Amino acid sequence: MSELASWRTASASAAATRALAERLATFARPGDRIALLGDLGAGKTQFAKGFARGLGVTGVVNSPSFTLMAEYRGRLPLFHLDLYRLAGTADALAGGLLDERQLDGVSLIEWADRLDGPVGSADLEVRIEGGGDDTRTIRLVARTAAGLRYVEGIRDVERVA
Repeated sequence: MSELASWRTASASAAATRALAERLATFARPGDRIALLGDLGAGKTQFAKGFARGLGVTGVVNSPSFTLMAEYRGRLPLFHLDLYRLAGTADALAGGLLDERQLDGVSLIEWADRLDGPVGSADLEVRIEGGGDDTRTIRLVARTAAGLRYVEGIRDVERVA
């Protein structure tokens, strides 16, 4: 899938990553699929925590590494998947991690690059580079019109700020 638009920023802390994700959640619509990509410790789960807060989720959001998927209630249902322990698309499908319920909410998929073909397509890719105490680079890549909504929305917010 081609890149429609992208946007890049730096995040100096977990709190800054969460704040960015919280702002992005205001653009969320049912059926959105967001791929969270980056090395271990890059901040994918911190992003998910902020996004959940932006959707009005009040519960604790943790990495679903061992449960594989966590569901949260907010303005929209949030499906937070972590595919780190899976070998690929077949494992995700066999485990029931991808289904029609996700059309009613937003799916945040950590390690989404483990999915291939149409199953692996996302509206928006969030690429986080860096780790430890280093400043991270966060790049949003819109792959669909839905993803473009996030990139254009955050550009507009940043222009006003």
